[in-house]
Amino acid sequence: MRFGTVIFDCDSTLCALEGIDELAGERKAAVAELTDRAMRGEIPLEDAYGSRLALIRPKRADVESLAARYIAELIPDAAATILALRSEGIDVRILTAGLLPAIRLLAEHLGIAAGNVAAVDIQFNSAGEYDRFDDRSPLARSGGKATVVRQWLPRLPRPIMMVGDGVTDLEVKPLVDLFVAFAGVVERDAVVRNANRVIRARSLAPVLAIAVGDEPPRDPKNLELLQRGRDMLAADPLNSSTP
Repeated sequence: MRFGTVIFDCDSTLCALEGIDELAGERKAAVAELTDRAMRGEIPLEDAYGSRLALIRPKRADVESLAARYIAELIPDAAATILALRSEGIDVRILTAGLLPAIRLLAEHLGIAAGNVAAVDIQFNSAGEYDRFDDRSPLARSGGKATVVRQWLPRLPRPIMMVGDGVTDLEVKPLVDLFVAFAGVVERDAVVRNANRVIRARSLAPVLAIAVGDEPPRDPKNLELLQRGRDMLAADPLNSSTP
């Protein structure tokens, strides 16, 4: 089966970091605990989201610096995989509860159009200091990623794959045709246990292999990356493949 759309989470999926933790500075331990508890499903995302930003109060310059960190910490083969997916005619999107100014710059680096990105916007005052975040965004709440995917569905080519590492990504599973747990950065038991497929390699090349299936690539330039992804999937005896 060849997929028409691939939707990626960002933090700990496209990039080997949690952006909000990077912004936290000396408050990193407290913020990281809130993040991890939300990603494990122990507390609702809405309970963690505003609390984290209130603790950090990131400046505009901090968020712009975060974009550079995202780019520097891209998962191996992430950029090549996204380029290959797009050259194969597959719609690629980013869906994240991360901060929109940083995610937008990352997406631009990866060649993903702004309209294919959903994240939480943040406002600053005239001095570039934190003012507030968009608390109306569904992505700042539990179930928000499913809300955004429902809005996107009329425009998304089927079949649709979602790739992510957290329970907020898993909430999208009923709306898509395949949910892939990316465990190359952090493996969360509840997510892996309920995924259709699991990628444990620290690479996103397996996403291309799953997206193309058994078909040869339409663009021969993608053959090497595709084969590498297939080899990684075959090398993992625990890789799941369920309906």
